[in-house]
Amino acid sequence: MGLLTFALNVTLDGCIDHTQGIVDDELLDYWTALMDQGGAMLFGRNTYELMEEAWPPVARDEKAPRVMREWASKLEAKTKYVVSRSRSDFPWQNTIRVEGDLREAILALKDKTARGLLVGAPKLSAALEELGLIDEYRIVIHPVVSGRGPTLFHGLSSRRELELVATRRFASGVMELHLRRKAN
Repeated sequence: MGLLTFALNVTLDGCIDHTQGIVDDELLDYWTALMDQGGAMLFGRNTYELMEEAWPPVARDEKAPRVMREWASKLEAKTKYVVSRSRSDFPWQNTIRVEGDLREAILALKDKTARGLLVGAPKLSAALEELGLIDEYRIVIHPVVSGRGPTLFHGLSSRRELELVATRRFASGVMELHLRRKAN
């Protein structure tokens, strides 16, 4: 059974607005390598639509910076699962709608995806955490205090304990925390 890994950029104050972080080649290379390690991507509809709008044109743009084009090309080739009640048409290649009970559907995906699933959709991730389905966390903390915006895992019903696996510091001052769900 593959792991379900939640991965996202956040500011020091927990803001998850993607426009608030530091984006450079080193960080984009990190995200591309992390995506390469996983077997598939998992999105909620909102995050999927942001990605669907932004990245396919970059994958075909020969003038796009190397790191952006590499990320976009690999994302385009990757299997993408989307959880959505309101949308059923997904023309972006390799995109499959997740149907049925969320817990059962995600457990089935984890079972059939040995290299695991990578999820970075905030609302979906909160629902998956509430169900106890997230195995690992890759939280990339930017040295920025945003002072606004949506925050990570707002509204969970109970506290979660995690164990630190590793850390990584980027030249920009960005820090990655690799955490796992603590064994009970």
